[in-house]
Amino acid sequence: MADAIRSSDDSPAPSPLDPPSRTICHVCQKQFSQYTCPRCNSRYCSLQCYKSHSVRCTESFMRENVVEELRHVQSNDVTKRKMLDILKRLHSEEEEESMDEEGEDSGLSEEIIEKISSGGQISLDDLSAEEKKRFHRAVASGELSRMIDPWEPWWLKPSAGKIRLSQDGTQLVQPLARKEESGLSEADTDGSCLSDIPPGPETPLLPLSKLSSTPPSPLLAVHLVDIIYSYCFTVRLYNGDCKADALGSLMVILSVSSVLGQSGQPETMLEALSYCLEQTCSPAYRHVGGLKFGMALIDDVVSVLSLGTPSLICLLSDLQRLVQAGEREMKLEKPKRSRRTEVKNKLKLAERKVYFAMCWVHEQPGEAWPALATIVAAEKKAVLVHEDGKRVGKSSDEDIIRGKTLVEEVE
Repeated sequence: MADAIRSSDDSPAPSPLDPPSRTICHVCQKQFSQYTCPRCNSRYCSLQCYKSHSVRCTESFMRENVVEELRHVQSNDVTKRKMLDILKRLHSEEEEESMDEEGEDSGLSEEIIEKISSGGQISLDDLSAEEKKRFHRAVASGELSRMIDPWEPWWLKPSAGKIRLSQDGTQLVQPLARKEESGLSEADTDGSCLSDIPPGPETPLLPLSKLSSTPPSPLLAVHLVDIIYSYCFTVRLYNGDCKADALGSLMVILSVSSVLGQSGQPETMLEALSYCLEQTCSPAYRHVGGLKFGMALIDDVVSVLSLGTPSLICLLSDLQRLVQAGEREMKLEKPKRSRRTEVKNKLKLAERKVYFAMCWVHEQPGEAWPALATIVAAEKKAVLVHEDGKRVGKSSDEDIIRGKTLVEEVE
């Protein structure tokens, strides 16, 4: 006897003897169902029926599963980005669908829906042209950033003040005996507290006399502020995840830093900060926060300088490793020959400058950094004041930075 056709109400849980293909779609009641909603077990036959059977069901299920997955793969940067992509596209799809007056299908393909439901991973290449367009619109709107937990800069953590380096500048490992004598648990020891701090150099830093036969420039303190600002800007822009896109983050650093990206030689603190702030307020990065964000970055520079030599060396060492990672990444991407040569030369020059700055910092007296931090803090106040003493809050960001008479040099 032939199998009888059943509706989903009659057979909520089909058995091997009652194939799912013989169950009528619970939504349209016209086609045989091929799929089951993993949240409410409703039977459906197509993507349209899946999307229309319960918006709340489909959206909440996908969101809960993606968030749960992110909790388990938080340490994997690549997987984290992929899962965030999924979440963003689903959220964008629901908004686009509600605004679609023409009734065209603007959702994910049925294959991708099934892949996500089964726990698989998808990439940007899996999306159609329209889906990619909606994804880029969602990123540009800033919706994606609100779904990511803000990163706490390592230089603002209490453990940043506990960094200890050896006399040659390398990372100092605390002996086990010292941990036992201190009476602290393993969770309270420096090794655990400093896990979020970039490690120091792996090899001893060379003396400046071996790097150059001429005395170091007296402007190195100004150049150091430029480098610190560009580093803080980039790691905040990437939410602390620069190494996931080493080459891209380096391009940001080179665009913000006059010293590393333009072979600039700023002669005053004002000149260095003005260039960095002008880049921050430029059309390329204005969406990040403009002048307000730039002022916060100057506070970051002050914080790093106040921590002293060990933190400065760890920051520069982290930047050096990022440059090296970018060089390796560039070899794999194989851009155009002319472009590759240009970027390669810039990265090599930047790496040499960062290493020289690291060796120079290592030889400076510790009391130099609080004094430099005070100068930078004073410059921040000067940038925010008119020559007539009025606040410049009503002016545009670019007018504030570019105006030659709006700021005064700190004596």
